[in-house]
Amino acid sequence: MNSMIVLEEMHGARNYHPLPIVLVRGEGVYLWDDEGKNYLDMMSAYSAVSFGHAHPRLVKALTEQAQRLAVVSRAYHTDQLPLFLEKICRLTGQDRALPMNTGAEAVETALKAARKWAYKTKGVPRDRAEIITCQGNFHGRTIAIVGFSSEKQYRDGFGPFPAGFNSIPYGDVAALEAAITPSTAAFLVEPIQGEAGIIVPPKGYLAECARICQQHNVLLICDEVQTGLGRTGKLLACEHDGVKPDGLILGKALGGGLLPVSLFLARNEVMRVFTPGDHGSTFGGNPLAAAVAIEAINVLVEEKLASRSAVLGEYFLRKLKTLSSPFIRDIRGQGLFIGMEIDPAKASARTVCEQLARHGILSKETHETVVRFAPPLVIEREDLDWAFTTIKEVLAKMKPLVSAA
Repeated sequence: MNSMIVLEEMHGARNYHPLPIVLVRGEGVYLWDDEGKNYLDMMSAYSAVSFGHAHPRLVKALTEQAQRLAVVSRAYHTDQLPLFLEKICRLTGQDRALPMNTGAEAVETALKAARKWAYKTKGVPRDRAEIITCQGNFHGRTIAIVGFSSEKQYRDGFGPFPAGFNSIPYGDVAALEAAITPSTAAFLVEPIQGEAGIIVPPKGYLAECARICQQHNVLLICDEVQTGLGRTGKLLACEHDGVKPDGLILGKALGGGLLPVSLFLARNEVMRVFTPGDHGSTFGGNPLAAAVAIEAINVLVEEKLASRSAVLGEYFLRKLKTLSSPFIRDIRGQGLFIGMEIDPAKASARTVCEQLARHGILSKETHETVVRFAPPLVIEREDLDWAFTTIKEVLAKMKPLVSAA
């Protein structure tokens, strides 16, 4: 076994089950392991590397800012954060933004904002605010967030959990309306569920959710940590339904694949509930992160990556749907955010990922049944053609599980 893998297993917590590959270098849509083998990255670090590995403009922004000023905390103003906040608010149409680091931190920020808004603005009695979430959601791994997860493993051994959350079926507008009470503060939803297996809701679902939320004075908060910034073929996935949410959560791609950057964005009425000392982050909004995020937004817009994702995603999805394999149960997605569901009676998604890796494609299974295809948005059509041919060949060579015989 590779010595690096042995070291990690010896000294690291076993909270991940990575494929047995040691990566040492990345450039664009390609990765190389410690033996010199190269791979096509069809994972993008869960959308964090939407601009490709070591994008020259982003690396330049990072190094130049790191040599000037990196971290001073929010105890002082800097010359980068205001420019970042203005740019992202103008881009998304939101009034204000609160910078954090990871997606989970931004989700926690949204939860705090929703609750305080419910008490200070809506008039919900103290400590009675409720937030509606969806079954199959993935918003992070903090105690509060796993507390409203429907995934048994995420919750096992980590209780007790905070109260105040109500879970409903995803894609069901009637269930949302039925769940709303006078104490409901917000509906937190992913426009497309990523970790659940790239679950795309019925067309018009989010628009109807927005209508219901507005009717009942409930905040609609969209978690676009994975789906935002061009991943699904539009700047934001909620734009497919023409929706502008009351609150928006961004992360992953915002850091250009170089460092963690996240935001909770909202309209003035929501964000004004925060006063100095209510919430914060030592690293959130640091000038290094802000400089990289500014350039990431510039690259996204100037290289027209959202429209690239729309065109290439439709192209790749159409090709994948021509596959005729007994292993495939379904293929679905939006833009370059695609899931290939594997029949668990015939193979595991991990086995498919292991075979793809042997043939030069890196992906990762989700929930043992879905293979994710979410390459950097800078990928070329020729790369997708090669990936399709390779996927087709891998599936053709695979043998079904003995139990399925």
